[in-house]
Amino acid sequence: MMLDGYNVIHAIERYKSLSRESLESARYALLDDLVDYQAFTGDAVVVVFDAYTAKGKKIKREMFKGVVVIYTKEHQTADSYIESEVERLVQDPKHLVRVVTSDWAEQQLVMGSGAVRMTPREFRFELERVRQAIQERLPKQVKTGDSIEAQLSGEAKALLDAIRKGNSS
Repeated sequence: MMLDGYNVIHAIERYKSLSRESLESARYALLDDLVDYQAFTGDAVVVVFDAYTAKGKKIKREMFKGVVVIYTKEHQTADSYIESEVERLVQDPKHLVRVVTSDWAEQQLVMGSGAVRMTPREFRFELERVRQAIQERLPKQVKTGDSIEAQLSGEAKALLDAIRKGNSS
């Protein structure tokens, strides 16, 4: 799954309201949600943020708890980065590529290339579904003072640790 980060932030009220105070807070809230989403679904997640107007910037790739974060280079939009990556990824039939954006032109290009588009509204519903499913899987009564980590099996701890380190294989 690829997301146009700022597009999603400005389209979903939770992130939008955070961005009024601090764009960085909105980015981290989105990234935290994407970490949970990726851990639950097993889908690879890439979020792309524009650095279009940042002088002298080159593409910057980071890992945030297993989620790939891309900051585009100067004069490159998130849309153009996503378009080129989608074209590359759909060449391999093993890849089902989903792109989250509210940009209509981007949605048309994505669908025309063979990828699946998802609006931020649809993604918000998907996030809510995942959150609910996570809550349903948590123990009904969590002992006071027990951390979630203390309740996980050794295998679950190892898997989450691998995801955090970016080794989900």
